[in-house]
Amino acid sequence: MKRVRRRILGTLLLASVVVSASGCGKGDTILIGTQTYSEPKIIAQMYRLLIEDRTDLKVDVLPDLASSAVIIDAMKKDDIQIATLYTGELLNEHFPLEEKVRSRDEFLADAQAGFDKYFNFKWFDPYGFENTYAFTVRKELADEKGWKKISDLKNDAGTIKLGVDTTWLERESDGYKAFAKHYDLKFGTTLPMEVALVYSAVASKEVDIVLAYSTDARLKEYDLVTLEDDKQFFPPYDGSPVVKKELLAKHPELNEIMELLIGKIDAKTMIDLNYEVDVKKRNEKKVAEDYLKKVGLLK
Repeated sequence: MKRVRRRILGTLLLASVVVSASGCGKGDTILIGTQTYSEPKIIAQMYRLLIEDRTDLKVDVLPDLASSAVIIDAMKKDDIQIATLYTGELLNEHFPLEEKVRSRDEFLADAQAGFDKYFNFKWFDPYGFENTYAFTVRKELADEKGWKKISDLKNDAGTIKLGVDTTWLERESDGYKAFAKHYDLKFGTTLPMEVALVYSAVASKEVDIVLAYSTDARLKEYDLVTLEDDKQFFPPYDGSPVVKKELLAKHPELNEIMELLIGKIDAKTMIDLNYEVDVKKRNEKKVAEDYLKKVGLLK
């Protein structure tokens, strides 16, 4: 009951924030929405700084929207006009989609076409990184064993201890069973745990390998490396800015500003930026500002 009450209170609080933000979002104020984690918050602050530096527009950031589905719904309702989304979102059935095997480029092309056709959103090309599941190992162990890609694990799999998000072990179509079949390997031990615990577990040698997220700050904190998904089991989750086309029609100068970050943020850079916020506890806006100055996009 307490959990239900907390959810209700959280929903009411979010609704009040959206209404408040929408109320001040009149005229030439743009609202950028973000999910709950640092990555989209940092990028939102980058765009806030870039837009306000290059135009007379005012920008507000609405953080901590619960999921990408909430982000999309808020954009449809015009509660926000800009957000970061990931190409794997294509699989969440927001619109009719042909079932087929897609390459990374096809994921992007279908996301761009679908969100344009059904929602009138412009899905820009990617920033240069993806935030997806990644098998992660201590750097010293990867170097010792010569592991660079998931296929390299096959000869050692029977002795490997895997720490993994509990829900992933249970999922049928894209979980552990499907993964083991796809790569034709089975780990000696699989230990289910909360995803927040996997990083410290592998760093402290409780397990050998964990399923983590490819741009998480703790990869840097614990000196972990990710193994290449060489047989492409996981769908791509390339991050891109997504903007309502009505906003771009009203302010076409935003197209050029949105393009400033396209292809400019690789996975290592995103890990470093997340590290500044999540581990060093620095303010997202200050981290964003420092980066933009470093790469010459702000004075």
